[in-house]
Amino acid sequence: MFSHLWSKQWHLTCRNFFFAKSYFLKVFSTKWTRRKKKPQRGCIYAKKPLQKPLGRFEPFPYSSSTRASSSRLAAAAAAAGGMDSRGFDSAGRVFSNATEMWAEEIGSTVTATTSAAAEAEAAPTAAAGNGGAEEEASGEGKRKEWYSKAIAYWQGVEASTEGVLGGYGCVNDADVKGSDAFLRPLLAERFGTAKRHLVALDCGSGIGRVTKNFLLRHFNEVDLVEPVSHFLEVARENLTVCMDQGEDSHKAANFYCVPLQDFTPEEGRYDVIWIQWCIGQLPDDDFISFFNRAKVGLKPDGFFVLKENIARNGFVLDKVDNSVTRSDPYFRELFKKCGLYILSVKDQKELPEELFAVKMYALVTSQPKIQNSGKRRRPKNSPRMIRS
Repeated sequence: MFSHLWSKQWHLTCRNFFFAKSYFLKVFSTKWTRRKKKPQRGCIYAKKPLQKPLGRFEPFPYSSSTRASSSRLAAAAAAAGGMDSRGFDSAGRVFSNATEMWAEEIGSTVTATTSAAAEAEAAPTAAAGNGGAEEEASGEGKRKEWYSKAIAYWQGVEASTEGVLGGYGCVNDADVKGSDAFLRPLLAERFGTAKRHLVALDCGSGIGRVTKNFLLRHFNEVDLVEPVSHFLEVARENLTVCMDQGEDSHKAANFYCVPLQDFTPEEGRYDVIWIQWCIGQLPDDDFISFFNRAKVGLKPDGFFVLKENIARNGFVLDKVDNSVTRSDPYFRELFKKCGLYILSVKDQKELPEELFAVKMYALVTSQPKIQNSGKRRRPKNSPRMIRS
């Protein structure tokens, strides 16, 4: 009798113990099904009791629709501020995207956001009939007007450092310092420390400010291309005096009075093509055409450097000199369309707060190789030799 009661009591005790244990171990979670939006009850088991109730918990993998929507949101966030973002002009008008702005400014029906295949298909349709021809002629007229207004503006600017920098001649020293710090390691990385005859092209050279204060330090020859004739004449005078006072091994070699949209460099001549504060004068399609032509001018290890104002989002159109300030995502989209890869990028420091931010991009025509640090990592638990 005693043994029977003892065994029954032991059975009840064990049952209560395991029931209590399972009660504390059982937690409820919420999962979302694809078909129903209402939460569905489910249970999992934890290794120890939880001290506070769970919030929203996802113990199961996301559904395919959830993953797809997440990737779309990520892509939209990455594209924010690019070509499809809205921008505005100096008169206060807001454009929904760059396509709308370029269509109005230069009458472009096929913009840089259009693929090459779509452009090829659209060309015969646009050219068919008198209406297409008239529209094309109207677009060419707007494009010429765009460039003519820009040249007219710069022809009225004084050929001095203060003039070409828009009244901010004080930024010259900081600009040169930043450019030098950006270029030096790139030259060492691409060309090594061995002496080599280096040649550069200064695009939108103006009065030769960048060539005189910076490029001639690093390159044996520098060619200048500038569409404003009186700027180029002053550059020739300044650099001739500079070469007379300096070494013959560093010189300004050629002066081209040609706008960038019409310029084609000599094949395989340049180690570096430097483009600073001038690419905003080119619409997107001419931007792409210029870089595609300029690639031919690079030597095998050569690269571009683009130094330009950066808008916070989208773009800003200046109606006074017909220039566009693009955002960083906008530039990166254009680089992809040009088949260019970013080797290095850096912000310009020490500029007045009221000015646009400025970035420097080093661009190459092939995918940069990922460089290893050179240090071999030893596994944490690998044996080591103990020496006495």
